[in-house]
Amino acid sequence: MTEYRLDITTEVCPLTFVKTKLLLERMQPGDIAIVRLMGGEPLENVPRSIVELGHTIVSLDPDAAYDDVHILKLRKVAA
Repeated sequence: MTEYRLDITTEVCPLTFVKTKLLLERMQPGDIAIVRLMGGEPLENVPRSIVELGHTIVSLDPDAAYDDVHILKLRKVAA
């Protein structure tokens, strides 16, 4: 199992999910991704889209060090 990291805090929708999806395509089933994202649209759209694609949200928590930044941990499932 490999763990990937992606920071999309400077991106806006739909690029937030596009970059997350491109990362998912490089990952193997069971791999974990830690994604930093802003609140608002990215916080609503990225987790929802990940679940719609059939992947698993492990956790979604605010980043204690930064206002309006969240940490999304997800697991890729078999394609």
